[in-house]
Amino acid sequence: MPKLITVFGATGNQGGSVIDAILADPQLSKEFKVRGITRDTSKKSAQELAKRGVEVVSADLSSVDSLNTALEGSHTVFLVTNYWETMNADIEYSQGKNVTDVARAVGVSHLIFSSLHHVKEESKGRLTHVPHFDSKANVEKYIRASGVGCSFVLPGYYMSNFKQMLNRAEDGSYQLFYPVGKQAKFPLFDAAQDTGLFVKAAIKHADQLKNKQLLAAAKYYTPEEIVDTFSKVSGKKAVFIQVSPEQYKASLPPALAEEYLENHLFIEDPGYYLEEPLEPSLELLDSKPTTWAEFVQKNVSAWK
Repeated sequence: MPKLITVFGATGNQGGSVIDAILADPQLSKEFKVRGITRDTSKKSAQELAKRGVEVVSADLSSVDSLNTALEGSHTVFLVTNYWETMNADIEYSQGKNVTDVARAVGVSHLIFSSLHHVKEESKGRLTHVPHFDSKANVEKYIRASGVGCSFVLPGYYMSNFKQMLNRAEDGSYQLFYPVGKQAKFPLFDAAQDTGLFVKAAIKHADQLKNKQLLAAAKYYTPEEIVDTFSKVSGKKAVFIQVSPEQYKASLPPALAEEYLENHLFIEDPGYYLEEPLEPSLELLDSKPTTWAEFVQKNVSAWK
């Protein structure tokens, strides 16, 4: 009888990718029945999942009662939380804690959490305004202490960000503005396409990855490699321009400016993944993740 895997964020980038990957995998599609969790089961994307054989269930991460129903009978759980929904780190932490507590209570064997590093701690208190990283790191700590079998997938820097960040200049060329130097390393990741690739590895290598992290990125790219590859693939001229922290913040909405600035300063030092190599994670995958060149090729129409 198939085991049950419950996937949160079923209609989002990460959860949707996980469901696609499991359904398409010859081994895991037999091993697991998929339950997809979403807030609204009536929306079209949820109905499409149901047509593909996914059990679509509504749950609220802030409601323990709804989580009891959502997780009942689950062997494996993929959890992704959404800081940006409330922009409140305490709520995100509480939601992660709720899922962990219920997972332990109903006997989940393997909880896979979409996590990130703790910026304040890893920067030794230098960068204190990146709650969307820190709250996930705090959830990870809670999961580790809970006694539930666990592993962690740390998504890299979304390639899709560049649809907004590569700005068109008046002469038709593109410009990438960052408050970091040329040597900063961005671990790029196509979340919608490849989250499932890394979560599959977490499932297939569960024993090896118990209490461990998988770094979900295709490769480290410097800002100049990002614009050079973009130019080569798209045929559109692009340049990287380093700006001061003040200039960078001035270009952003005030509510986000400090957070986005410090997020990028963290990428420069001590590093998005603290300078950890990607190879040990990449070696566990069934296939290669999307490269930045492939992403640009596939999405070239996004840059008019």
